[in-house]
Amino acid sequence: MTRPKQRPLTLRDVSDACGVSEMTVSRVLRKRGDVSEATRDRVLAAAKSLGYVPNQIAGSLASQRVNLVAVIIPSLSNMVFPEVLNGVNQVFEDTPLQPVVGVTDYMPEKEERVLYEMLSWRPSGVIIAGLEHSDATRAMLRNAGIPVVEIMDVDGTPVDAMVGISHRRAGRQMADAILKEGYERIGFMGTKMPLDHRARKRFEGFTEGLAKAGIEIEDRVFYSGGSALAKGREMTQEMLERSPDLDFLYYSNDMIGAGGLLYLLDQGIDIPEQIGLAGFNGVELLQGLPRQLATMDACRIEIGQAAAHIILNSTSDTPDPDFANQVTLKPILSFGDTLRRNRRK
Repeated sequence: MTRPKQRPLTLRDVSDACGVSEMTVSRVLRKRGDVSEATRDRVLAAAKSLGYVPNQIAGSLASQRVNLVAVIIPSLSNMVFPEVLNGVNQVFEDTPLQPVVGVTDYMPEKEERVLYEMLSWRPSGVIIAGLEHSDATRAMLRNAGIPVVEIMDVDGTPVDAMVGISHRRAGRQMADAILKEGYERIGFMGTKMPLDHRARKRFEGFTEGLAKAGIEIEDRVFYSGGSALAKGREMTQEMLERSPDLDFLYYSNDMIGAGGLLYLLDQGIDIPEQIGLAGFNGVELLQGLPRQLATMDACRIEIGQAAAHIILNSTSDTPDPDFANQVTLKPILSFGDTLRRNRRK
Protein backbone atom coordinates (compact mmCIF):
# COMPACT_ATOMS: atom_id res chain seq x y z
CA MET A 1 0.00 0.00 0.00
CA THR A 2 1.25 3.50 -0.72
CA ARG A 3 1.83 5.87 2.19
CA PRO A 4 -0.72 8.69 2.51
CA LYS A 5 0.64 11.91 1.03
CA GLN A 6 2.05 14.32 3.60
CA ARG A 7 2.04 18.09 3.27
CA PRO A 8 5.47 19.68 2.92
CA LEU A 9 6.81 21.58 5.90
CA THR A 10 6.36 25.36 5.82
CA LEU A 11 7.96 28.42 7.38
CA ARG A 12 5.15 28.31 9.96
CA ASP A 13 6.33 24.87 11.16
CA VAL A 14 9.85 26.19 11.70
CA SER A 15 8.51 29.36 13.29
CA ASP A 16 6.41 27.37 15.76
CA ALA A 17 9.35 25.08 16.57
CA CYS A 18 11.81 27.85 17.42
CA GLY A 19 9.46 30.57 18.71
CA VAL A 20 10.27 33.37 16.26
CA SER A 21 8.25 34.98 13.48
CA GLU A 22 7.95 33.55 9.99
CA MET A 23 9.60 36.72 8.70
CA THR A 24 12.63 36.07 10.89
CA VAL A 25 12.78 32.43 9.79
CA SER A 26 12.66 33.56 6.17
CA ARG A 27 15.48 36.06 6.71
CA VAL A 28 17.69 33.44 8.32
CA LEU A 29 17.11 30.75 5.71
CA ARG A 30 17.51 33.16 2.79
CA LYS A 31 20.51 34.82 4.46
CA ARG A 32 18.95 38.26 4.26
CA GLY A 33 18.44 40.97 6.85
CA ASP A 34 19.90 41.52 10.30
CA VAL A 35 19.29 38.68 12.72
CA SER A 36 21.18 38.03 15.96
CA GLU A 37 23.57 35.10 16.03
CA ALA A 38 21.59 33.39 18.79
CA THR A 39 18.33 33.65 16.84
CA ARG A 40 20.04 32.47 13.67
CA ASP A 41 21.42 29.40 15.46
CA ARG A 42 17.99 28.64 16.97
CA VAL A 43 16.26 28.85 13.58
CA LEU A 44 18.86 26.73 11.80
CA ALA A 45 18.75 24.09 14.54
CA ALA A 46 14.95 23.91 14.35
CA ALA A 47 14.98 23.69 10.55
CA LYS A 48 17.55 20.90 10.61
CA SER A 49 15.75 18.87 13.26
CA LEU A 50 12.47 19.14 11.34
CA GLY A 51 14.06 18.37 7.99
CA TYR A 52 12.81 21.66 6.52
CA VAL A 53 14.26 22.72 3.15
CA PRO A 54 13.61 26.22 1.72
CA ASN A 55 11.55 26.34 -1.46
CA GLN A 56 13.68 27.85 -4.23
CA ILE A 57 10.71 28.12 -6.59
CA ALA A 58 8.11 29.41 -4.15
CA GLY A 59 5.56 31.55 -5.95
CA SER A 60 6.84 30.71 -9.43
CA LEU A 61 4.75 27.61 -10.07
CA ALA A 62 1.16 26.96 -9.09
CA SER A 63 1.95 23.28 -8.48
CA GLN A 64 5.06 24.09 -6.38
CA ARG A 65 6.70 21.08 -8.07
CA VAL A 66 8.97 20.60 -11.05
CA ASN A 67 9.06 17.52 -13.27
CA LEU A 68 12.42 16.44 -11.89
CA VAL A 69 13.18 13.34 -9.85
CA ALA A 70 16.25 13.54 -7.62
CA VAL A 71 18.38 10.40 -7.96
CA ILE A 72 21.07 10.32 -5.27
CA ILE A 73 23.80 7.71 -5.54
CA PRO A 74 27.18 7.18 -3.85
CA SER A 75 29.35 6.92 -6.97
CA LEU A 76 29.50 7.27 -10.74
CA SER A 77 32.87 5.53 -11.05
CA ASN A 78 31.37 2.29 -9.71
CA MET A 79 29.81 0.48 -12.69
CA VAL A 80 26.82 -0.55 -10.59
CA PHE A 81 25.11 2.82 -10.43
CA PRO A 82 25.14 3.88 -14.11
CA GLU A 83 23.12 0.73 -14.80
CA VAL A 84 20.63 1.72 -12.11
CA LEU A 85 20.33 5.13 -13.75
CA ASN A 86 19.75 3.42 -17.09
CA GLY A 87 16.80 1.54 -15.59
CA VAL A 88 15.34 4.76 -14.15
CA ASN A 89 15.76 6.59 -17.44
CA GLN A 90 14.11 3.80 -19.43
CA VAL A 91 10.91 4.13 -17.42
CA PHE A 92 10.85 7.95 -17.47
CA GLU A 93 11.69 8.12 -21.20
CA ASP A 94 8.17 8.85 -22.46
CA THR A 95 6.92 10.73 -19.41
CA PRO A 96 7.26 14.36 -18.29
CA LEU A 97 9.61 13.28 -15.47
CA GLN A 98 13.36 13.71 -15.81
CA PRO A 99 16.00 12.27 -13.45
CA VAL A 100 18.68 14.57 -12.05
CA VAL A 101 21.67 12.96 -10.38
CA GLY A 102 23.55 13.82 -7.20
CA VAL A 103 26.66 11.94 -6.00
CA THR A 104 27.55 11.50 -2.32
CA ASP A 105 30.89 9.61 -2.43
CA TYR A 106 29.56 7.38 0.40
CA MET A 107 29.78 10.39 2.78
CA PRO A 108 26.74 10.98 5.05
CA GLU A 109 27.47 14.69 5.41
CA LYS A 110 27.69 15.09 1.63
CA GLU A 111 24.45 13.15 1.24
CA GLU A 112 22.81 15.74 3.52
CA ARG A 113 24.08 18.61 1.39
CA VAL A 114 23.11 17.01 -1.92
CA LEU A 115 19.60 16.13 -0.70
CA TYR A 116 19.13 19.60 0.81
CA GLU A 117 19.99 21.34 -2.46
CA MET A 118 17.86 19.00 -4.56
CA LEU A 119 14.81 19.27 -2.32
CA SER A 120 15.07 23.06 -2.39
CA TRP A 121 14.00 22.91 -6.05
CA ARG A 122 10.91 20.91 -5.10
CA PRO A 123 11.32 17.78 -7.25
CA SER A 124 8.43 15.39 -7.82
CA GLY A 125 10.19 12.51 -6.08
CA VAL A 126 13.45 11.17 -4.65
CA ILE A 127 15.29 7.95 -5.45
CA ILE A 128 18.18 7.49 -3.03
CA ALA A 129 20.67 4.65 -2.55
CA GLY A 130 20.68 2.79 0.74
CA LEU A 131 18.62 2.64 3.90
CA GLU A 132 21.20 4.13 6.28
CA HIS A 133 21.18 7.92 6.53
CA SER A 134 21.96 10.64 9.07
CA ASP A 135 19.14 11.89 11.29
CA ALA A 136 19.00 15.12 9.30
CA THR A 137 18.72 13.28 5.99
CA ARG A 138 15.96 11.03 7.30
CA ALA A 139 14.07 14.05 8.60
CA MET A 140 14.27 15.73 5.18
CA LEU A 141 13.11 12.56 3.44
CA ARG A 142 10.22 12.02 5.87
CA ASN A 143 8.95 15.56 5.61
CA ALA A 144 9.52 16.30 1.92
CA GLY A 145 5.87 15.56 1.12
CA ILE A 146 6.86 13.64 -2.05
CA PRO A 147 7.41 9.96 -2.84
CA VAL A 148 10.77 8.65 -1.64
CA VAL A 149 12.23 5.35 -2.85
CA GLU A 150 15.34 3.94 -1.16
CA ILE A 151 17.12 1.54 -3.48
CA MET A 152 19.72 -1.25 -3.62
CA ASP A 153 18.91 -2.74 -0.20
CA VAL A 154 15.93 -4.24 1.65
CA ASP A 155 17.67 -5.22 4.90
CA GLY A 156 16.13 -2.47 7.00
CA THR A 157 13.15 -0.14 7.41
CA PRO A 158 12.51 2.44 4.68
CA VAL A 159 11.29 6.00 5.11
CA ASP A 160 8.62 5.35 2.47
CA ALA A 161 9.25 2.85 -0.35
CA MET A 162 12.23 0.59 -1.09
CA VAL A 163 13.50 -1.57 -3.93
CA GLY A 164 16.53 -3.83 -3.84
CA ILE A 165 17.98 -7.15 -2.84
CA SER A 166 18.79 -8.65 0.54
CA HIS A 167 22.57 -8.40 0.74
CA ARG A 168 22.67 -10.58 3.84
CA ARG A 169 20.80 -13.29 1.96
CA ALA A 170 23.13 -12.87 -1.02
CA GLY A 171 26.15 -13.39 1.26
CA ARG A 172 24.62 -16.52 2.79
CA GLN A 173 23.75 -17.89 -0.65
CA MET A 174 27.33 -17.47 -1.83
CA ALA A 175 28.66 -19.14 1.32
CA ASP A 176 26.31 -22.10 0.79
CA ALA A 177 27.45 -22.52 -2.83
CA ILE A 178 31.13 -22.40 -1.88
CA LEU A 179 30.71 -24.93 0.92
CA LYS A 180 28.64 -27.26 -1.26
CA GLU A 181 31.55 -27.58 -3.67
CA GLY A 182 33.91 -28.64 -0.90
CA TYR A 183 35.96 -25.49 -0.34
CA GLU A 184 36.97 -24.99 3.29
CA ARG A 185 39.95 -22.63 3.58
CA ILE A 186 38.52 -19.27 2.60
CA GLY A 187 39.96 -15.78 2.25
CA PHE A 188 37.98 -12.56 1.83
CA MET A 189 38.94 -9.28 0.13
CA GLY A 190 36.73 -6.21 0.12
CA THR A 191 36.24 -2.51 0.65
CA LYS A 192 36.39 -0.89 4.08
CA MET A 193 32.83 -1.13 5.29
CA PRO A 194 31.89 1.57 7.81
CA LEU A 195 30.15 3.55 5.04
CA ASP A 196 29.53 0.82 2.42
CA HIS A 197 26.60 -0.70 4.29
CA ARG A 198 25.59 -3.10 1.52
CA ALA A 199 29.08 -4.62 1.32
CA ARG A 200 29.05 -4.93 5.11
CA LYS A 201 25.72 -6.77 5.07
CA ARG A 202 26.94 -9.20 2.39
CA PHE A 203 30.03 -9.89 4.48
CA GLU A 204 27.91 -10.48 7.57
CA GLY A 205 25.64 -12.87 5.66
CA PHE A 206 28.67 -14.64 4.21
CA THR A 207 30.31 -15.19 7.60
CA GLU A 208 26.98 -16.32 9.07
CA GLY A 209 26.62 -18.91 6.30
CA LEU A 210 30.12 -20.23 6.91
CA ALA A 211 29.61 -20.30 10.67
CA LYS A 212 26.60 -22.61 10.33
CA ALA A 213 28.99 -25.18 8.84
CA GLY A 214 31.60 -24.55 11.54
CA ILE A 215 33.96 -22.70 9.20
CA GLU A 216 35.61 -19.33 9.73
CA ILE A 217 37.29 -17.03 7.23
CA GLU A 218 41.02 -17.73 7.52
CA ASP A 219 42.33 -14.49 6.07
CA ARG A 220 40.78 -11.15 5.19
CA VAL A 221 41.83 -7.72 3.99
CA PHE A 222 39.94 -4.45 3.50
CA TYR A 223 41.02 -1.59 1.28
CA SER A 224 40.10 2.00 0.46
CA GLY A 225 39.72 3.54 -2.98
CA GLY A 226 38.25 2.44 -6.27
CA SER A 227 37.56 -1.20 -7.13
CA ALA A 228 40.39 -1.53 -9.65
CA LEU A 229 41.90 -4.57 -11.33
CA ALA A 230 45.36 -3.59 -10.09
CA LYS A 231 44.14 -3.53 -6.49
CA GLY A 232 42.70 -7.04 -6.89
CA ARG A 233 46.00 -8.38 -8.24
CA GLU A 234 47.97 -6.76 -5.45
CA MET A 235 45.73 -7.97 -2.62
CA THR A 236 45.51 -11.50 -4.02
CA GLN A 237 49.28 -11.81 -4.26
CA GLU A 238 49.76 -10.51 -0.73
CA MET A 239 47.06 -12.79 0.71
CA LEU A 240 48.40 -15.96 -0.90
CA GLU A 241 51.95 -15.15 0.16
CA ARG A 242 50.62 -14.78 3.70
CA SER A 243 48.15 -17.72 3.57
CA PRO A 244 49.28 -20.13 0.81
CA ASP A 245 46.88 -22.92 1.85
CA LEU A 246 43.68 -21.04 0.99
CA ASP A 247 41.44 -22.86 -1.50
CA PHE A 248 38.84 -20.13 -2.13
CA LEU A 249 38.92 -16.34 -2.46
CA TYR A 250 35.72 -14.31 -2.12
CA TYR A 251 35.79 -10.69 -3.29
CA SER A 252 33.25 -8.01 -2.37
CA ASN A 253 32.98 -6.95 -6.03
CA ASP A 254 33.80 -8.22 -9.51
CA MET A 255 36.48 -5.67 -10.35
CA ILE A 256 38.93 -6.73 -7.64
CA GLY A 257 37.86 -10.34 -8.26
CA ALA A 258 38.86 -9.97 -11.91
CA GLY A 259 42.25 -8.62 -10.82
CA GLY A 260 42.70 -11.67 -8.60
CA LEU A 261 41.72 -13.98 -11.44
CA LEU A 262 44.30 -12.44 -13.79
CA TYR A 263 47.01 -12.77 -11.13
CA LEU A 264 46.25 -16.46 -10.54
CA LEU A 265 46.22 -17.20 -14.27
CA ASP A 266 49.64 -15.53 -14.58
CA GLN A 267 50.89 -17.82 -11.81
CA GLY A 268 49.60 -20.93 -13.59
CA ILE A 269 47.27 -21.85 -10.72
CA ASP A 270 44.52 -24.36 -11.54
CA ILE A 271 41.16 -22.58 -11.29
CA PRO A 272 38.76 -23.74 -9.85
CA GLU A 273 40.40 -26.97 -8.66
CA GLN A 274 43.34 -25.54 -6.73
CA ILE A 275 41.67 -22.23 -5.88
CA GLY A 276 38.10 -21.12 -6.49
CA LEU A 277 37.03 -17.48 -6.88
CA ALA A 278 33.84 -15.44 -6.71
CA GLY A 279 32.88 -11.78 -6.84
CA PHE A 280 29.65 -9.81 -6.74
CA ASN A 281 27.64 -7.58 -9.11
CA GLY A 282 27.63 -9.51 -12.41
CA VAL A 283 29.49 -6.74 -14.28
CA GLU A 284 28.90 -7.31 -18.00
CA LEU A 285 32.18 -5.63 -18.99
CA LEU A 286 34.14 -8.53 -17.46
CA GLN A 287 32.61 -11.17 -19.73
CA GLY A 288 35.66 -10.83 -21.98
CA LEU A 289 38.03 -12.25 -19.35
CA PRO A 290 39.96 -15.48 -20.15
CA ARG A 291 37.79 -17.21 -17.52
CA GLN A 292 34.28 -16.19 -16.47
CA LEU A 293 34.31 -15.13 -12.83
CA ALA A 294 31.69 -16.66 -10.54
CA THR A 295 29.45 -13.84 -9.38
CA MET A 296 25.95 -12.76 -8.44
CA ASP A 297 23.79 -10.36 -10.43
CA ALA A 298 22.65 -7.45 -8.26
CA CYS A 299 19.55 -6.72 -10.43
CA ARG A 300 20.72 -3.16 -11.10
CA ILE A 301 18.59 -2.23 -14.12
CA GLU A 302 15.54 -3.90 -12.58
CA ILE A 303 16.03 -1.88 -9.37
CA GLY A 304 16.11 1.37 -11.32
CA GLN A 305 13.03 0.41 -13.31
CA ALA A 306 11.00 -0.64 -10.26
CA ALA A 307 11.92 2.55 -8.37
CA ALA A 308 10.87 4.72 -11.31
CA HIS A 309 7.54 2.88 -11.60
CA ILE A 310 6.83 3.58 -7.92
CA ILE A 311 7.50 7.30 -8.48
CA LEU A 312 5.26 7.30 -11.56
CA ASN A 313 2.41 5.65 -9.69
CA SER A 314 2.75 7.94 -6.67
CA THR A 315 2.75 11.09 -8.82
CA SER A 316 -0.14 9.95 -11.00
CA ASP A 317 -3.46 11.81 -10.87
CA THR A 318 -5.04 8.46 -10.01
CA PRO A 319 -2.43 6.40 -8.15
CA ASP A 320 -3.09 2.71 -7.62
CA PRO A 321 -3.37 2.28 -3.82
CA ASP A 322 -2.38 -1.39 -4.13
CA PHE A 323 0.78 -0.73 -6.13
CA ALA A 324 3.72 -2.49 -4.41
CA ASN A 325 6.10 0.01 -2.88
CA GLN A 326 8.43 -2.46 -1.19
CA VAL A 327 10.03 -4.69 -3.80
CA THR A 328 12.58 -7.43 -3.07
CA LEU A 329 14.43 -8.79 -6.09
CA LYS A 330 16.37 -12.05 -6.08
CA PRO A 331 19.93 -12.03 -7.44
CA ILE A 332 21.03 -15.00 -9.54
CA LEU A 333 24.25 -16.87 -8.78
CA SER A 334 26.45 -17.55 -11.82
CA PHE A 335 29.10 -20.25 -11.33
CA GLY A 336 31.16 -19.09 -14.30
CA ASP A 337 34.49 -20.91 -14.67
CA THR A 338 35.86 -20.24 -11.19
CA LEU A 339 33.50 -22.17 -8.91
CA ARG A 340 33.22 -25.96 -9.13
CA ARG A 341 29.77 -27.40 -9.79
CA ASN A 342 28.46 -30.32 -7.73
CA ARG A 343 31.82 -31.94 -7.12
CA ARG A 344 32.86 -32.47 -3.53
CA LYS A 345 36.40 -33.16 -2.43
